[in-house]
Amino acid sequence: MTDKEACFDPRALRNAYGAFMTGVTVVTTRDGDGNPLGFTANSFSSVSLDPPLVSICLANTSRNYAAFSTAGGFAVNILSEGQKEVSNTFARPVDDRFAAVDWQFGPQGSPVFDGVSAWFDCSMFKTVEAGDHLILIGQVQAFETSTAPGLGYAQGAYVTPAAEAKAVNNKADLLISALIERDGKILLTDNGHGRLTLPEMPVGKAGATATLKKLIDGIGITAQPGFIYSVYEDEAREHQHISFLCQAAEGLPSRGVFTDLTETTLMDIADPAMCTMLERFARESRMGNFGVYYGNQIRGEVRPIVSDK
Repeated sequence: MTDKEACFDPRALRNAYGAFMTGVTVVTTRDGDGNPLGFTANSFSSVSLDPPLVSICLANTSRNYAAFSTAGGFAVNILSEGQKEVSNTFARPVDDRFAAVDWQFGPQGSPVFDGVSAWFDCSMFKTVEAGDHLILIGQVQAFETSTAPGLGYAQGAYVTPAAEAKAVNNKADLLISALIERDGKILLTDNGHGRLTLPEMPVGKAGATATLKKLIDGIGITAQPGFIYSVYEDEAREHQHISFLCQAAEGLPSRGVFTDLTETTLMDIADPAMCTMLERFARESRMGNFGVYYGNQIRGEVRPIVSDK
């Protein structure tokens, strides 16, 4: 048993799945004969941090209903951006779905996959009938995360960090910022006038992906780009703003400081639109659920990044 399995940290759980909540998941268990079962879903959601609970919705018409509704537990495998075919396989009636992925039985007994962004092996905490679906609530008993960006699904298509960046490469006056998190703190830098800001940089001819990499490299730490957290038109500064949520590894940045998003800190944020975004991030971090903001610096909407598929 690894340290992660033996010493479960609720903050680590929030960090682990918070960054990948755009994600497509494969939910797995074993049938009465011990055979592995699984299906693709993107209805994965956090329920509680103490105890650590997560939920999945299963249609009453699913051929897996009987096995999952009576199972002693299940695992949630959050697919990485290179696992589109795994998602497709587990979404179709394939004879041997598990031949498409390397896997093993997790510590709690459900199948967990190699190469995923994260997996959570859960005991069954409770099942709840909800209309034409059954809500499976699992208590996380073991988990493992990686730095691999998660695979997303939106409006009938897969979404990856690379694809999201490509979609915004052609925007005029585009500004990229990096919302870099580590241990619940955010990296903030001086804007040159005694106020605080996120690391940011205008997008050049190289495009958004290269700009984000250059921005992170200039900070002097290792950080893994995740999903686009906020998209808004800042009419006051006359640009389109794209903020990427990133997870940082250990190490001291060459500029900026990792800071708690307290009320005092937020008052020192130079840009009001950025301050509003960080206030939302502070709230969502406490809840463990994230959304993507679309709008301008004054008004917009937060679209949940977890939805029933």
